[in-house]
Amino acid sequence: MITVAGEALIDLIADPAGDLDRLDPRPGGGPFNVARTIARLGQPTAFLGSLSRDRFGRLLTGELDRHRVLRVIQSATDAPTTLAVVDVDPAGVPGYRFYLDGTSAAALEPDQARLPPGSTALHVGGLGLVMEPIATTLEGLVAALPAEVMVMLDPNCRPGAIASRPAYAARLGRILRRTDVLKVSTEDLAYLCGGQDPPEAARTLLGQGPACVLVTDGAAPARALAAGAEILVEVPPVEVVDTVGAGDAFGGAFLAWWAGHGLAKADLSEPDAVRAAALAAVDVAALTCTRRGAQPPWASELAGRPGWDWLPGTVSP
Repeated sequence: MITVAGEALIDLIADPAGDLDRLDPRPGGGPFNVARTIARLGQPTAFLGSLSRDRFGRLLTGELDRHRVLRVIQSATDAPTTLAVVDVDPAGVPGYRFYLDGTSAAALEPDQARLPPGSTALHVGGLGLVMEPIATTLEGLVAALPAEVMVMLDPNCRPGAIASRPAYAARLGRILRRTDVLKVSTEDLAYLCGGQDPPEAARTLLGQGPACVLVTDGAAPARALAAGAEILVEVPPVEVVDTVGAGDAFGGAFLAWWAGHGLAKADLSEPDAVRAAALAAVDVAALTCTRRGAQPPWASELAGRPGWDWLPGTVSP
């Protein structure tokens, strides 16, 4: 089982035509999107995060249940659901404004942080590394993990939500020491390693603990660094509606492919396996860009495609 820990929220997507009376509410949050991606690809998935009992919280809960994602925390909080207002530019690239203080996603307490039995991998990141008490909770969870659990970290940096860059960077540095796979975008690298070009920044972070660093760069080739190799993976051309959730789909698909092939953290030393997983992941991310909002493809849509021909194709909406 792959456990995903972090925030679930509602993306309020602004009308592209500028109609201020229209906001399209969609389930979102980086870790929430990752969990749905993994579940749609047929892998056992658990979500460790706090959900509200309000209407939006019930929507998020229903989505997890529809995807047969195990909710580690069954009880809901009275705090209102965390919100993000999303403004998509003409190229399909989203900008975000978050409403975080006192909201549901922040309310993950240390005594709630546990992995379900059978968890072989943990994905952490996103706004869960910014808000409290969830940020302290997730850091403690990672530090206490059994050695055999593979950790993927996706910081998904949102500078506007980060109150103290030094404190944030220090927390990431501590988590990196226990991270096996670091997934970042070139925007993340610019924030974390300002002044370095993306390949140099990726090598800098690789030296801080991970066995593998995955770098996404929109329509440009993705990059993977592992076992002394630097791998470039072309992104298939698609007609982009928006890029909301594309990076989350990439990270979730990488983990789903990895687990689906019975691989463990020790196999990150095999560049061919990393390349194959990254190739499969860019396909999932590209397909996500063809839909409005964070809507990764289902297994039934991928069965038979290169890298996904092992899927049974039985998981569908």
